[in-house]
Amino acid sequence: MKYLLDTAVWLWSVGRVERLSRKGRELLVDSSQEVYFSAASAWEISIKASLGKLRLPDAPETYIPKRLSEQAIQALPIFQHHALKVHSLPWHHQDPFDRLLIAQAQAEGMTILTADREFEKYDVNVVWGGS
Repeated sequence: MKYLLDTAVWLWSVGRVERLSRKGRELLVDSSQEVYFSAASAWEISIKASLGKLRLPDAPETYIPKRLSEQAIQALPIFQHHALKVHSLPWHHQDPFDRLLIAQAQAEGMTILTADREFEKYDVNVVWGGS
């Protein structure tokens, strides 16, 4: 199965593992699962770090690839069809990064590992990743 991590779940996986659900922790260490991290999350983290709203141990362009490699998590680029799919989503959620993650999960047949209940309002498979 293919899983797409939402931004908060990935941040917890590298800094606050206790915030993850048991299922979330299990998925992240199960080498038989394909786990992805979206370029949208990298973008969101980079913006928050540059605004001083998020502190990382290193610059995002160093920290994120290093941690993804250590976790054996694959990067998911943003393709044009992902961005265009956002247009057809209902407006349950106002966060543009989360809306793009939902569009990517729908387009790629992925399940989203999230701690945001708003994701459940969309036609996308969700696994609860928060404690």
